Amino acid sequence: MRPNIIIFNPDEMRADAVGHLGGAGTCTPFLDSMVKTDAVSFSNAFCQNPVCVPSRCSFTTGLYPHVRGHRTMAYLLREGEESIFSELKKQGYYVWMNARNDLVSAQDDSLLEYHANEIYYGGRTRKAPGPLNVKKNPLDFHAMYGGELGLDETGKNYSRDDEDLDAAIERIRTKPEGQPLCMFLGMTYPHPPYQVEEPYFSMIDRTKTKERIRETGTNKAKIEEAIRRNQKLQDYTEEQWMELRAVYLGMTAKVDAQFKKLCDALKEAGEYDNSAIFFFSDHGDFTGDYGIAEKAQNTFEDCLTNVPFLIKPPKGYEIDPGVSDSLVELVDFYGTAMEMAEAVPTHTHYGCSLKEVLKDRKKEIREFVTCEGGRNPDEVHCDEFHAAGPDGTTPYSPYYARHLAQTDSEAHAKGFMIRTKEYKYVARVNEEDEFYDLMEDPEELHNAIEDIRYQGRIREMEQKLRLWLMQTTDIVPFDYDKRFSEKMVWEEIKRMVPPEHAEEFKEKIHNGVNKFLIVAECQRRFGTYWNQDAES
Repeated sequence: MRPNIIIFNPDEMRADAVGHLGGAGTCTPFLDSMVKTDAVSFSNAFCQNPVCVPSRCSFTTGLYPHVRGHRTMAYLLREGEESIFSELKKQGYYVWMNARNDLVSAQDDSLLEYHANEIYYGGRTRKAPGPLNVKKNPLDFHAMYGGELGLDETGKNYSRDDEDLDAAIERIRTKPEGQPLCMFLGMTYPHPPYQVEEPYFSMIDRTKTKERIRETGTNKAKIEEAIRRNQKLQDYTEEQWMELRAVYLGMTAKVDAQFKKLCDALKEAGEYDNSAIFFFSDHGDFTGDYGIAEKAQNTFEDCLTNVPFLIKPPKGYEIDPGVSDSLVELVDFYGTAMEMAEAVPTHTHYGCSLKEVLKDRKKEIREFVTCEGGRNPDEVHCDEFHAAGPDGTTPYSPYYARHLAQTDSEAHAKGFMIRTKEYKYVARVNEEDEFYDLMEDPEELHNAIEDIRYQGRIREMEQKLRLWLMQTTDIVPFDYDKRFSEKMVWEEIKRMVPPEHAEEFKEKIHNGVNKFLIVAECQRRFGTYWNQDAES
């Protein structure tokens, strides 16, 4: 039987939140142990858009966000668009996903059924206890800091993530007989608000967490300054930022424990060996870097774009377990999973299979990676302020600061990142481009776009970006559209066909014989015959 395809997808988890990816003060023991024996983890994995919906529409289709306009939080997969889930479903997989997928448009309920056999909607448990700190710092609102969560009478904080996880485990235990399983488990954690319960709250040693990157950069993107201005966190102390970052790492510790619980369930059900398991996040999080909480849509620092990406292949695949520094993109999930599932894609895609890198961690498959975001000045429907509607754009929304920043057309303008291991170039529409020497300036603090030392390199990367955009701007469907209907063809030839041959030629038309071949055959067989009385 073909292998199960298991996708565990935490939201907003940056790569350095994982211990084996260089994280300081992290607590991800299961991920760190798994990579020693069973999996390859990619330290240079990058998302294609730094917010949820565009990223998910990208990695589930193998297409870049600009290919079909999936550049906003309010434009999801629509009718006629395939995903790895719809494709695997058609090709014999039983597809299970939880409702928190940020992928499929809710405009048509049948779309969910198109992409999945089963959607778990949840909502069957009462709301878990909230933060214990009722006397919060007023600045915590824009920082989205909640702190320690309470425990119920059972000693737990049973969240929606926990409920979805248990539902996924139950489906693993009762997997439909004779069908491989494709499971997509989209988690909320470690997405803000930054809050978590014990024991995870106290797991993180506050003295060992990585210091944040200060907002001392030069010539940075306008959107960052706009978000900082709106979040008003200039008076947040370093101790407060450190606490926020520690709580975020506590959330990732819970994610690690939940992932272990899922893998243990696969082992107990005898499905672990025959499962391709993918662990990756859709994008990262500032967590105080550059003086910002949460994320942004069109800025491309590594804290937002560099994500954990771990693959445990199914039995039969050669594997060189450990950490690979090969450059990979999240679209490569699509290419890899489709190959492992022995499934045929229904459209052109840009994902590379990582099979050879799993076999040899030193193998390189990409020269560079990309990320993109933003909008054209007149595309106000693409900013989240207008898309959220009146109820979502008030100062009482925790996302208000970011949404408000997006109303500035110049700040929210399109940007495209191209990154190698050594350099990062960002092309921007309405402001100065960016360039960073990542060896000299790994924190991306000082935009070197005008530095004479790099002008040759900048022009080279600019040309590579331009060529990449030309190669990926659109796709042509595999299925050809018919130019002529059966009625159109018959109307054109019916007077050329003697009545006794009418049914013969109608059948040819119905079977898809080329119109021009049919006309030629009529001329060859019947010459100048012309039936003025022919009827349809």
